[in-house]
Amino acid sequence: MLLDISNGWKTAIMVVLLIAVFYLFLIKPQTDKAKKEAAYREGLKNGDRVMTAGGIHVTFVSAQNGMATVEAAPGHRMKVLTTSLQPIPERGRK
Repeated sequence: MLLDISNGWKTAIMVVLLIAVFYLFLIKPQTDKAKKEAAYREGLKNGDRVMTAGGIHVTFVSAQNGMATVEAAPGHRMKVLTTSLQPIPERGRK
């Protein structure tokens, strides 16, 4: 079937297939992951235990304008970027 098509069309088909593969294996999973992380951060509420990108386990207090206030110890609050917050990994998970 592909032998009957001119070289120009073969090239065009290969480019379209290459773009489709890149989309399905690289772009789509990355956007799905970003949406999932954004939904997690939007769902945080006061008292949730989270981890910063630096590995510090903290308690979420509030978020405003891309900044989150977290509490590392009672009475010790700090501000971090909300994008640096992530769930605490479960122990024993491989």
